[in-house]
Amino acid sequence: MTGSARVGVLALQGDFREHAAVLAGLGADVSLIRRPTELTGIDGLVLPGGESSVMDKLARAFDLAGPLREAIADGLPVYGTCAGLILLADRILDGIAGQQSLGGLDVSVRRNAFGSQLDSFETELSIPVLGDPPVHAVFIRAPVVEAAGPSVTPLASLPDGRMVAVEQGNLLGTSFHPEVTGDTRFHAYFLDKVERSR
Repeated sequence: MTGSARVGVLALQGDFREHAAVLAGLGADVSLIRRPTELTGIDGLVLPGGESSVMDKLARAFDLAGPLREAIADGLPVYGTCAGLILLADRILDGIAGQQSLGGLDVSVRRNAFGSQLDSFETELSIPVLGDPPVHAVFIRAPVVEAAGPSVTPLASLPDGRMVAVEQGNLLGTSFHPEVTGDTRFHAYFLDKVERSR
């Protein structure tokens, strides 16, 4: 297939601009997604960090939730970071009343696993699929994956064993924010997925 991969970034709320900038820098043709019609023709989608409960409400208000679920079920490559990981999870352990996810990723996530914004932290993570050096990971009110089904591959865990990066088929999720550190390897890894699925 000729031309750059067309990657959408869900732009209802959160740090979608940062993701768009990283993807464009890697050569993707990036579009911001706010309406169901804008999903047509994209080769991959990024669900950014932000407030998962707000994104859920806005996705339903803009009639995007259904088309997003269908696209995920149809095999669209999707990468969710932080709140985006929560949106991809089949199970949210501590969602607010009525909170829904898009699903697709056979994991159980805990939303504010580390407490408030004040409990944000940074650490170095060894991620074998990305090679050396370790990834400098920034956790901001981050979720963790507390349980994962047999089809899910853990890509990175904290020293206590809690999973913070997972992969399942065309779906990729991280608890942390690679879009803010200048390390583009996770986005490049996702774009490789997108290219293979094209």
